[in-house]
Amino acid sequence: MEEIQYSQKEIAIFFSNGNFELTYPYLSEKVEWNIIGENQFKGKSNVIQNCEKTTQYFKAVQTNFKTEDIIISGNKVMIRGIGEFLKDGEKVNLIKACDVYEFNKNSELEHIYSYCIPEKK
Repeated sequence: MEEIQYSQKEIAIFFSNGNFELTYPYLSEKVEWNIIGENQFKGKSNVIQNCEKTTQYFKAVQTNFKTEDIIISGNKVMIRGIGEFLKDGEKVNLIKACDVYEFNKNSELEHIYSYCIPEKK
């Protein structure tokens, strides 16, 4: 059975929309995920571990992701969007985000920069 190959744009969209498991085959062993002002995860296993933790949160709430812009330049993909999180029909959080993805020469995801700004209540 042939493995599906995704484009850098598709990989970035998967990651930004919380479909992390689809990106795992495309993570460099040296991948770094910097959630600006919050955390930094270095290495494929640490990034996957944080993805799994984030997935558990996503399963506990209803998530609505809206992509507003996608910009591609060379080996970089930038996605700007909004994530809305609901619990029992009530909004618990709204995040405006910008993710910047850098791929290496093997089209592996090597750097992720996430800028997440919560809506003021």
